[in-house]
Amino acid sequence: MKVWPGTPFPLGATWDGQGVNFAIFSETATKVELCLFEGPDGNRETARMVAPEQTGGVWHVYLPQVRPGQLYGYRVYGPYEPTQGHRFNPAKLLLDPYAKAISGELRWSDALFGYTVGHPDADLSCDGRDSAASMPKSIVMDDAFDWHDDAHPRTAWNNTLIYEMHVKGFTALHPKVPKELRGTYAGLACPAVIDYLRSLEITAVELMPVQRFVQDKYLVDRGLTNYWGYNSIGFFAPEARYASAKRPGQDVPEFKAMVKVLHSARIEVILDVVYNHTAEGNQLGPTLCFRGIDNASYYQLVPENQRYYRDYAGCGNSPNMMHPRMLQLIMDSLRYWVQEMHVDGFRFDSASTLARTPHGVDQLGAFLDIIQQDPVLSRVKLIAEPWDLGPGGYQVGRFPILWAEWNGKYRDTVRRYWKGDSVQTSDLAYRLTGSSDLYEQSGRRPLASINFVTAHDGFTLSDLVSYNDKHNEANGEENHDGTNENRSWNCGAEGSTDDPSVLALRARQQRNYLATLLLSEGVPMLLAGDEIGRTQKGNNNAYCQDNEISWINWDLDPPHQQLLDYSRFITNLFRQHPSLRRRRFFHGRKIRNDKNKDLSWFRPDGKEMTDQDWCNPETHCLGERLAGDAIEATDEHGNRIIDDTLLMLFNAHYESVPFVLPAHRPEQRWELVLDTQEASGRREPSPALEDDRYVVTPRSLVMLRIRESA
Repeated sequence: MKVWPGTPFPLGATWDGQGVNFAIFSETATKVELCLFEGPDGNRETARMVAPEQTGGVWHVYLPQVRPGQLYGYRVYGPYEPTQGHRFNPAKLLLDPYAKAISGELRWSDALFGYTVGHPDADLSCDGRDSAASMPKSIVMDDAFDWHDDAHPRTAWNNTLIYEMHVKGFTALHPKVPKELRGTYAGLACPAVIDYLRSLEITAVELMPVQRFVQDKYLVDRGLTNYWGYNSIGFFAPEARYASAKRPGQDVPEFKAMVKVLHSARIEVILDVVYNHTAEGNQLGPTLCFRGIDNASYYQLVPENQRYYRDYAGCGNSPNMMHPRMLQLIMDSLRYWVQEMHVDGFRFDSASTLARTPHGVDQLGAFLDIIQQDPVLSRVKLIAEPWDLGPGGYQVGRFPILWAEWNGKYRDTVRRYWKGDSVQTSDLAYRLTGSSDLYEQSGRRPLASINFVTAHDGFTLSDLVSYNDKHNEANGEENHDGTNENRSWNCGAEGSTDDPSVLALRARQQRNYLATLLLSEGVPMLLAGDEIGRTQKGNNNAYCQDNEISWINWDLDPPHQQLLDYSRFITNLFRQHPSLRRRRFFHGRKIRNDKNKDLSWFRPDGKEMTDQDWCNPETHCLGERLAGDAIEATDEHGNRIIDDTLLMLFNAHYESVPFVLPAHRPEQRWELVLDTQEASGRREPSPALEDDRYVVTPRSLVMLRIRESA
């Protein structure tokens, strides 16, 4: 086979129409071998050649005979000195960190470990068994795809409604998706799915990890699965399990086709990406990729003993964000997903880890600084999960401009309020109005706050209002995993019950949470299935449940269908009222020549809240008036509206509360828009209120708007 020197860039395997250039970085290696494979299982090694050139730490070779579809891997030579941070072992076949697709599944065996499993010296020993038969293989890809006129929707943040979903779980049981497409990228592109998302006014799907990940050995040994996928090994390659076409490499065009269809419906695609650790784990983990290529460059090691890894995510290792090649890898990966796969943004798992320097979490860390000036990535949606498990890792409100954040304080405060806990009402007010206490000082706006009540990690909404305690027994960890989110829900019998009063309260609380989420300033994120009352039977850590516990059940009985109808009504309200989608914070000042301020808070007696009211932890009832701009709009019935002033009345108390409605001009009337006491959320027709009072029933939320004769 002809072997040419090739070039050190671009990194990865690049097909140029005549041959393939292979380039891989390893700063400390003494030799790099490229191995080619073929055969029905991809395990027959047909060629092995030494990379003839090394330029600036990049080993490269060009093969004019090789074509797209070729399977390959690397063997990297160098010192095996774990205490010095080096774990080279050429007996271990390694994935290309820049592989655009990966073929086959990892088959767990002791040969995957760089050390001899069971040896008295543990990872200080060196294992000489060949791991190729157990390893998946990298695939040479041709990036060509007919995107036609596809374009990023670029939905403005203030018009964005995010829907967090799992590629497989969303369609695994969907009756309107063809069986052969269920649980796949192609399944998400089916007309029934698109129509459903549009009916909920969804503008962006946030896909749980779709970068290639590994099934953890401890789960496989217990007959379980890493369902969520937070265990990445290939930052460029889509997860092949979600492809309906099972030929190696077909996951890439299928993913692109899914994005193209979603874009045609004006729905953005946001990826949940996991760069804060890799599937190689700690010093006792397998050697699959980075560890065997250049352990000391890719990972943060403990300076006093480089045998061990720093671990800020609780998964065994953390990336070395101080090394320029690790930074380049992540940045190249992100740009690839935007430019070649056409995704619209990213949610960064445990993002605080990526901002870490030797001095802790640094807002001026290299990763955040590079993204800030990157001409591609600075234009897409960037969402941080702003915490990790390391010291000072809780960084809610501290990411820089351009970034939005999962607002964990919003989730916690809103849950506490509707659960009936004693809560400082001022904290609730901040959460309802975009969390200015977290974001305003740094120059950010309400749109930096990704508001959510539930997410993949924790109870579903139905379970949140149905269980006092977690029930994770199916995970095989004796229910020790996960956190006890509710402690005491006081919502009647736990789990399944036939008590009508308990069922009615649970249903109303779900409506309260959904309404609060969609009526708060900021960017709402809805967990897939919450709109139809999806349950995991009390499991709040279903990361290993690739089955009916996690999959969405589309067989809707009347109560679940009723909740879906209500959810569509609520999302329509969000879309209909500009006052709920403000770009800037309220300031409590008068607007126009009106006597009303842009934001006012009221007690049930109709008087404005006092300092004493704000400090009272037992204040469970309050009113919020948003004075909207004069607008020309129509409501859902086609009636003309020329004022978008809204009034929300919150009652988390267990008794009814009569609210005195704030005064208005003589020609105006308050009109009822929403009352969560009603199963549908509304009364038909919506009454214009002649009285100056409205009785808010126990644990209910009411929304009214100004009806003004034109």
